[in-house]
Amino acid sequence: MAKVEILGLGCARCRQLEALVREVVAEQSIPAEVERVTDVGRIASFGIFSLPGLVINGKVVASGNVPSKQRIAAWILQTVR
Repeated sequence: MAKVEILGLGCARCRQLEALVREVVAEQSIPAEVERVTDVGRIASFGIFSLPGLVINGKVVASGNVPSKQRIAAWILQTVR
């Protein structure tokens, strides 16, 4: 099972990233726990200062942008194989 964390304070791009992640997980039937992280201290602990951020199984895979749905799917699928 993958643990996917969306780091952001609730801006439009953060919400967009969360929606894309949830779509990918649902469409691909990926066993994943998706969590939105809004705590500034916790976000900073990942070393991210440009939001939104995407963390999969503790590894930062994106920061400061909203990756494509295909890219998100590839990253998540890579961790569950």
